[in-house]
Amino acid sequence: MFFEDVTVGFHDELGAFTFTAPDIKHFAARFDPQPFHMDEAAAERSHFGGLVASGWQVAAVWMRLMVAYRERKVAEAEARNKAFGRLGPSPGFRNLVWALPVRAGDTLTYRWEITAKKESASRPDWGLVSMRNWALNQDGGEAFRFDGLVFWERYPRASGG
Repeated sequence: MFFEDVTVGFHDELGAFTFTAPDIKHFAARFDPQPFHMDEAAAERSHFGGLVASGWQVAAVWMRLMVAYRERKVAEAEARNKAFGRLGPSPGFRNLVWALPVRAGDTLTYRWEITAKKESASRPDWGLVSMRNWALNQDGGEAFRFDGLVFWERYPRASGG
């Protein structure tokens, strides 16, 4: 799939991830060492009332699942002898929200939807694709969301001579 194939409104599931207490503590110890992410007794006394995952861990899981999703789609295209456009860098994101705490034992299902696309004025071989990304917990509550933007490769052009 190249930029020209991208359809606004397309949506899909990236995958699911179950958060465990050891995973939450390990991530927090390395990247977000706040007591309610690392220590169950301290977390009980916090406004969360128990151990919760770092929002950055929730976001990092999204990234891992998005990369795995893309790898699957590229492999599927290659199996059909089709080319698949590369993703370039992301110029950024907006509206990052951690709407619900993610606790040990919670399973988040991550999803994405294409919300807009436009040709790049500065990079003619690339387009810009906007997407809404979110994760629902096992009870259907939206725990996480953000709007992302990424460069998406266009079909290769024939060289003029």
